[in-house]
Amino acid sequence: MLTVPERRSALAGGAMSLAGMALFIGLPVVALLAAGIEAPDSPSLLDPYILRVLRFTLLQAILSTVLSVLLAIPIARALARQRHFFGRIWIIRLMAVPMGLPVLIGAIGLLGIWGRHGVLNQALVAIGLSQPISIYGLAGILIAHVFFNLPLACRLMLAGLERVPAEYWLVATGLGMRPASVFRFIEWPVLRAIIPGIAGLIFMLCATSFTLVLTLGGGPAATTLEVAIYQALRFDFDPGRAVALSLMQIAVTAIVLAAMSLFPAPRDHGVTAGRPIRRTDGEQWAARLTDAALLFAVALFVGLPLASIVVAGLKADIAKLIGQPVFVQAALTSLAIALAAGALSVLASLAIIRARYAVAAERRRAMALSILAATLGASSSLVLLVPPIVLATGWFLALRTFTDPTRFAALLVVLINALMALPFVIRVVDPAYAIHRQRTARLASSLGLGGLARLRLVDWPGLRRPLLMAMSFAMALSLGDLGAVALFGSDSLVTLPWLLYSRLGSYRTNDADGLALILGALCLLLTIGGTLGQGNSRREGELHG
Repeated sequence: MLTVPERRSALAGGAMSLAGMALFIGLPVVALLAAGIEAPDSPSLLDPYILRVLRFTLLQAILSTVLSVLLAIPIARALARQRHFFGRIWIIRLMAVPMGLPVLIGAIGLLGIWGRHGVLNQALVAIGLSQPISIYGLAGILIAHVFFNLPLACRLMLAGLERVPAEYWLVATGLGMRPASVFRFIEWPVLRAIIPGIAGLIFMLCATSFTLVLTLGGGPAATTLEVAIYQALRFDFDPGRAVALSLMQIAVTAIVLAAMSLFPAPRDHGVTAGRPIRRTDGEQWAARLTDAALLFAVALFVGLPLASIVVAGLKADIAKLIGQPVFVQAALTSLAIALAAGALSVLASLAIIRARYAVAAERRRAMALSILAATLGASSSLVLLVPPIVLATGWFLALRTFTDPTRFAALLVVLINALMALPFVIRVVDPAYAIHRQRTARLASSLGLGGLARLRLVDWPGLRRPLLMAMSFAMALSLGDLGAVALFGSDSLVTLPWLLYSRLGSYRTNDADGLALILGALCLLLTIGGTLGQGNSRREGELHG
């Protein structure tokens, strides 16, 4: 229960957060529209170059999505039915690493395996083949997207398959169902319900991909909308073309988000008695051999690039790198941006969540509250409407008429990174806040606790772990992000990803490998640090529940 002042403060905080987000997203969009109208030489959305970039953007996103989903189905089935497979838990944990790894680091790891001087090409040359594998262009983009999105699809599908009640498998065993029948009647209905949502998410990630395409694109023939926007401003300084490309990117993103909202939520499988799951369809030797081969292959596909990062990074002169003034400057800048972005994202998410529950507690809702409730519910999706490079482009165009945009580069990078981390932070904080509110709201209200006293004695002790976990995730995302800083990066604003990309572009691969190891380790430490104590909090929840 919230007191009247607390309800008002919660609603005011949520409204202020939404207003700030709307202004920060709306102003650059208006600037883009205005620049497009005012520029007489601005190309239309039907310009042949823009259409060619759009076709490649959609092509690589569709192919990446299809490959990731199709390859994830047999791997998720293998993990689901081989519950006692040796090393199964480590394969599942291995699949979580690419999701917490900066995209640029993953690209460097892929270059170490698939690149011209990578392990595979060296092996091909050793056996006498003169045509090495080229990771640049469409093939490299597809390999990189599958590397990042296959583990995501596998984990989501595995979660769906593990929710199937044990009674289903008991009936399948009693009927003597073969693996093909098990897939047709039990597994496929589950996968069919969740695949549209998974495919939509992966397509969204691939359609807005920037760093991977920038690193592995291989030239104008393999350029997506976001990379073309970056090139139009950074190299050609063609604001008219950047505006047209940005508007096309917003249109594509809006269509994808609208399509994703139409996907039905997966239905519940019903009440279960909680029996332990035993799947006999994976006990035959043929199934075990096939599943083992699949799991071994995916472990190599995901693990080898990660091992390449570690091995190549250890060969670099880490002590020399750390001692360079440019590294110290980049590290301090990155950590300051990550800390500010993480704190801002957590505060904004907490304000939105508190306002959402305050609206839900109102018995009689006015029209304004209904509109606020709908906007609060859609806020985590709305921030995905305008990708970071488009936001940066809009603010660049808006500020350059008044002042030098680079003067506000650090602030813009902080705000963009905080905004991009917001959907992930809300997903972490929202469930924890709901449980905390259910446990403590009535007791705090009966004791008359409110304001700072309630925050100090009730809210902070109960929400400390999820808030710190959310902040660590947001910091990791900000620390490894290249999108926003790519447009504003300069001698006065150097972050670790920008320094790494600069070293890679100048063919100083030894330095790039060392920087990749350092940056990857920092991001993984933040991600792991955020999950520390999660198991303890779960056990505490079981004891108090």
